[in-house]
Amino acid sequence: MKASIEREDFSSRLQQSMRNAAYSPESPTQLAREFNVRFAGRPITVHAARKWLVGEAIPTQEKLRTLAYWLGVSAEWLRFGGAEMPAQAGNGDMTARFASDDVKLISDLQRLDAHYQMIAREIIRMLVHISRRG
Repeated sequence: MKASIEREDFSSRLQQSMRNAAYSPESPTQLAREFNVRFAGRPITVHAARKWLVGEAIPTQEKLRTLAYWLGVSAEWLRFGGAEMPAQAGNGDMTARFASDDVKLISDLQRLDAHYQMIAREIIRMLVHISRRG
């Protein structure tokens, strides 16, 4: 019985965090897509996302940290709750501001070897410099 209540409470906090970050807690497809572009491990299925949203399952600690970082809350609050929803220290809210395509691009950049990362960064710097002149 206690585990069921813990899953339901987690689900409520996840839904609240998604609404606060301007995402729909009604869409497990959106949750799975947004989560997967931010998570370096094996992607989750829409079914797994639905289970999180309806209180049938709680993600692993690694997945919980990714969710919390993306949604700009602390992993501890998301998992266990507390009196209020504290903001995560650091840049948690920065990731939430990026579109999915931007996060995917950053993820792709991180997968390149050091030489190609340097080239990609230089190209971006040149484009920014050119756009500021115009």
